Formats: sequence, structure tokens, C-alpha cells
Amino acid sequence: MENSAENITLSGPERAPKSGDKPKHLIMFLHGYGADGNDLIGLSPMLANDFPDAEFISPNAPFPCEMSPSGRQWFTLLDRSPQIMLRGAMDAAPLLNTFIDAQLKRFALTDDKLALVGFSQGTMMALFSALRRPKACAGIVGFSGSLVGEEGIISKPPVCLIHGNADDVVPYGAMALASAVLKHEGLSVETHTRPGMGHGIDPEGLNIAVKFLKDKLK
Repeated sequence: MENSAENITLSGPERAPKSGDKPKHLIMFLHGYGADGNDLIGLSPMLANDFPDAEFISPNAPFPCEMSPSGRQWFTLLDRSPQIMLRGAMDAAPLLNTFIDAQLKRFALTDDKLALVGFSQGTMMALFSALRRPKACAGIVGFSGSLVGEEGIISKPPVCLIHGNADDVVPYGAMALASAVLKHEGLSVETHTRPGMGHGIDPEGLNIAVKFLKDKLK
């Protein structure tokens, strides 16, 4: 039975600005397949000193994970054919965009104050959704992900892709493929290889992300 997106409203854990002031930036984490928002919100304490005025939020993906019902998924990965994954991203994107719009309105922020940080399937969703929003966000950081769908790109935020060359879940080569497509579309893309790294986020990768986001979230 296919997942239905009807009447689904995203929600997830969040962390208020360390400064105690009204948020000046919104950093949104998008988790991977089989996890949930708690998986990446744990990064927020590590970023809070660098982004004291940022609201961190990590929505749970809309659907129960077919392989691990205690976790969540943005779309099925039982069939990883490009057309099935594209359809899944297309179904999930309106839910994510509605959530993004609601959070920007909630904090009276504009798209240029938003950064998306994705991991694995969350990177796929960050790229798919953000590149098709009417206005560009401040930047996208994608760990261990890939590009789903090459058509319909209308926004061109800067992108930072980070991938371990020992990844046995999402092929390391996916980073170069995504970069080539995005650069062809006129986006600014930087790529970073993590030698010997598998499917995950390591401290150096996180440092790369922080440096990138500090430059984009002025």
C-alpha cells in the first residue's frame, strides 16, 4: 500500500537560539532513511556557539519506515530506480515546503535566512525541494546523499556536498554526479571527500559544514 500524503503535517524536535534572542537564522536538519528528527537535532549543541542566533529544527519525515517502523522515511527505498525515487521526492516535497514556509512565517524570516542540512535521504530531499522553491535559501549542506531529479530547477542557492569515499550505502560517486549536474545548471557547488569515511558524519565533515554556513548565513 502506498503512503498517502493527505492530512500530514510535519513536526519534530527543535532548539531555540543560544543567545536567547529572537531567531535571525533558521537551520533545518533533514534526517536519513529509517531515522527521525532526533537523529540530527543532536548536532545543534555542536553548532550553537557558531550560530548563537539560529533556531535549529529537525522535522520527522512524513512516513513510517518500511524497513524499520520505529523510524521514518521521506519516500520508499525498496525500489531505488530513478523514476520511483523521483516520484517519492515529488510526493514528499510539498509537505516539506509547507513546513518550511510555516517555520519561516513563524519566526518572521525570509528564505535567505534559511539553511538546509541533509544526511543521506535527507540530502536528496534538501536538494530536490530547495532547488524548486521560488526563492533561494542561504545554502544547502548535503552529507552522503545524491541528486534525485535533474529537471525543474528554478532556485540556485550555494551547495556544499560532503561524502565519504568508503560509503557502502550511497555510492561515493553520487557526489561528483550531483556536482556536475548542479554546476551545469549554474549553481555554485563545493565538494569535499572524507577519506576512509563510510556512511556518516564525522567531526571534520561537520567543521566543513560550519565554515560553509558561516559564510552563507551572514
